[in-house]
Amino acid sequence: MKHVSCLIICASLALACSKKEPTGTAAPEPSGKHASAEVKPGSYDDWCGEHEVPESQCTQCNASLSAAFKATGDWCKEHGLPESQCKKCNPGLKIVRPPKAGGGQ
Repeated sequence: MKHVSCLIICASLALACSKKEPTGTAAPEPSGKHASAEVKPGSYDDWCGEHEVPESQCTQCNASLSAAFKATGDWCKEHGLPESQCKKCNPGLKIVRPPKAGGGQ
């Protein structure tokens, strides 16, 4: 009986842990706020609609990207994101989504 209880607990934990936040490498959410991992970096489709930066550079969705920004000195310690993306420190900063291929949006 103890084995069954352990299996139930483990299964419950596994289900709870599977509900992770987006990491930038997952398929897009149904809301369409995140790009899929298959998009070309720098393209129109490479866009994090939640944080308004290229998905391939979104440290808020994919924390593993932070090390590269920190290594080049592009890091805002106060707000925990690249200085080049920190609109709180740089209120005039405009991060523009690239145009769609073919010129239309």
